[in-house]
Amino acid sequence: MSKAIFFHAGCSVCVAAEQQFATALDPARYQVEVVHLGEQKSRVAEAERLGVKSVPALVIDGQPFHINFGAALDALR
Repeated sequence: MSKAIFFHAGCSVCVAAEQQFATALDPARYQVEVVHLGEQKSRVAEAERLGVKSVPALVIDGQPFHINFGAALDALR
């Protein structure tokens, strides 16, 4: 099973992306974790290490996909 992490900041752009993308992944193929960086600031460094530049972003098997520009990671520190 592949791992997917959806990083977001809770803004309306992020919530809409979560509803469209994170929930659309086949649960038989992907283990999806949703991380709200506004509430889990300790995970900003992890997102950065995975190549996330802005949120919302979906990381699948270590490959980041930037969905739309809601907020830069620097704004979440």
